[in-house]
Amino acid sequence: MSTMPLTRHLLELRQRLLRSVVAIVLVFIPLFMFAGEIYTSLAQPLMQALPEGGSMIATDVTGPFLVPFKLALYLSMLLAMPFLLHQCWSFVSPGLYRREKKFARPLFVSSVLLFYLGAFFAWFVVMPLLFAFFVSVAPEGVAVMTDIGAWLGFTMTFVMAFGMAFELPVVVVLLVASGITTPAALSGARSYIVVGCFVAGMLLTPPDVISQSLLALPMWFLFEMGLVCSRWVQPMTNDGEALS
Repeated sequence: MSTMPLTRHLLELRQRLLRSVVAIVLVFIPLFMFAGEIYTSLAQPLMQALPEGGSMIATDVTGPFLVPFKLALYLSMLLAMPFLLHQCWSFVSPGLYRREKKFARPLFVSSVLLFYLGAFFAWFVVMPLLFAFFVSVAPEGVAVMTDIGAWLGFTMTFVMAFGMAFELPVVVVLLVASGITTPAALSGARSYIVVGCFVAGMLLTPPDVISQSLLALPMWFLFEMGLVCSRWVQPMTNDGEALS
């Protein structure tokens, strides 16, 4: 583990932040040039669920410009996420012990892959089912025409929620590796954790049983997967070495 003055840390932090901003801008520029086409493509799950003759609307004067702009910005951050996480890793890695560095690398890769897996699962599996359900339960005589701004806020929140929820195996492994808990203790608290998964589904998704279950059940499965992986992990002492 290396040490450096506080000013060096601050300069290093500024450099990492600037690189992150530049990466987002470089991804954003080409996305913004085709923001309209990207919006049309990504809105297909909702458009296909709308009844014949249904459409999306813009209730705000600036909506037709700002919504594709925000969508391109959100996508640029999502696509640049591996680079952003790598900058975070590069900033904190000098302060880690050798075993912590060796242990953190696979967790870094796993966290990125799990985040994208959660985002893709939300977009390609959950969102079409939810849109079809919401449209089907609309009362007779009600024309379903979703505002484009409301659609963007709903979908981005949903995608981020699933992306973060899919990090559960990494959290479980980190808790065991840091010595905060053990696989046996987590296994004994399984019933409480399952309830917590459904509570998280209730808080992070719209108030309907389908969307809550579509988040809670994968979280339960991911917890079990993290529990299996944690059985191979040795907890570390304060000096970064594994306990025998």
